[in-house]
Amino acid sequence: MKKLLLTWGLSVCLLLPTHFTHADGLLPIISFAAGLLNQGVFPKSDAYTTDDDIEIIADDGVNLSANIFVPNDINGQAPAIIFINSWGLNEYEYLKQAGELAEKGYIVLSYSTRGWGTSGGQINTAGPKDMADLSNVIDFLIANYPVDPNNIGSAGISYGSGISLLGAAHDDRIKAVSAMSSWGDLVDALYGNNTPRLVWGEILTLTGDLLGDMDPIVNQHWDDIKNQNLANIPTVKDWASIRSPINYVQQLNENNTAVYLGKAYGDNLFQPNTLLDMFSQLTGPKHIDLVPGTHATAELLPSLVGIGDNLIWENTYKWFDIHLKGESNDLSNAKPLNMRIKFEGRYESFDDYPIAETRNTDLYFHPRSTFDTGDLETYSYDAWFGKDNTINAWAGTLFSTQIPLLSQLLEQFEIPILADVSAASDYRSIYFESDRLDSTMKIRGNPSIKVNVQPHYNKMQLVAYLYDMDWTGTGRLITHGVITLPQAPWGEKIELNFDMVTTAYDVPKGNRLVIAFDTKDPEYKSPTGADYFVDFEFSRNMESKLTVPHL
Repeated sequence: MKKLLLTWGLSVCLLLPTHFTHADGLLPIISFAAGLLNQGVFPKSDAYTTDDDIEIIADDGVNLSANIFVPNDINGQAPAIIFINSWGLNEYEYLKQAGELAEKGYIVLSYSTRGWGTSGGQINTAGPKDMADLSNVIDFLIANYPVDPNNIGSAGISYGSGISLLGAAHDDRIKAVSAMSSWGDLVDALYGNNTPRLVWGEILTLTGDLLGDMDPIVNQHWDDIKNQNLANIPTVKDWASIRSPINYVQQLNENNTAVYLGKAYGDNLFQPNTLLDMFSQLTGPKHIDLVPGTHATAELLPSLVGIGDNLIWENTYKWFDIHLKGESNDLSNAKPLNMRIKFEGRYESFDDYPIAETRNTDLYFHPRSTFDTGDLETYSYDAWFGKDNTINAWAGTLFSTQIPLLSQLLEQFEIPILADVSAASDYRSIYFESDRLDSTMKIRGNPSIKVNVQPHYNKMQLVAYLYDMDWTGTGRLITHGVITLPQAPWGEKIELNFDMVTTAYDVPKGNRLVIAFDTKDPEYKSPTGADYFVDFEFSRNMESKLTVPHL
């Protein structure tokens, strides 16, 4: 598998423009592909020297493999940055960025966390041992290199980002962090709204087994989540909670850590909602860039193959220049929340999250009938006699997040996820459409759902999709949300409330909003394969609605 990845990477290199190289002519993808095989192919420069033979010993005797870039013209002490590997990768992940930062005067050390690359020990999944290891890495840097102990930063993508945030909470020597494709609440990431994240959970456990030395507890916890072993879920949540940066906001605030975050709307591994919850609670220097794409693609594709906007890495460099060097740049005075509007190619910035400038519009569900689809109205359903609409759960429908990873990646390149709304099964799904909008609706934030249903089984799942539908009946997916009841009250009428994934999207004047529901999606593990029914309930005493935050 590793050889296949290396061959693929080398093949891609032949297709790249010749100007996308390091100063020494090295293509970044060559270095990255070689790193997958634990072979460091280092960029070369007269501005720094490198050492690939570093070994740091953890408190329990585990060796941590590392490399370092040291500028040649250090006068006294220099700021330092520690790079921490993503899940499945190692100390060679950031060689391109390490060289560029070393040329800017930073001492840059990258290490493989325990269980990855050639480091010893078992994968601790951003747990207490990883926190102690990061502190040991800082000790090593200060003891062996001319590092300014007051200007140390940490950075990483995905797994490395979470350890960076958690490490900064545990060790106040970390002054600034860049956390790219990170998570806020690991419980929510794995099991938000009682819903197992099937695709990403399988990817993580498979890569951990193939490429790392994984603690068996990780597979055990994932099996408990995937199979809805409810007696064991509290233990899983306890394990995940201590690995959730949102639970350490107080420490980050007390340390006055400068936190930079980069996140994609379509990151269905770590959806942005809880990361934004954490962001809203931070009181120190902070900035977040929200962009289209999926997990880690907004960071990897621009930097490795020169495709797309490299904003997240550019702002990472600027963030460290501000907070580790004391320099000023355009990020110094930028508003903390920066959102790229999906399919519009432009950014909008705000002072904080939730966005103060937004207002909420409630659109109420009205039932479908023989000659009419369901409607979204500005007034609640107020019939004297109740009514219900029924859907069946034996299969999914045209309403979908479509191909996991790929469909969200394509959004990064302005290719939307589409659905023929009227062609979707009205046996297995239901949708409600608004009137044509008389002005553009600029959605910013988390749309939310309140819906009254009656499950006709002891388990159920409900997936909601928000579409922008044009005059042809074609819907562009704006965002989605999911909720699962692993123990549903069979035959009871219940109210469900859940948020959809954060987004920034403009629905054009003349188009309609559509909220659609079915019971399965490729991203998520269904609680049952049973053929059951769900009734959507309508009466003056059971209000169902979509709440949309917009400018």
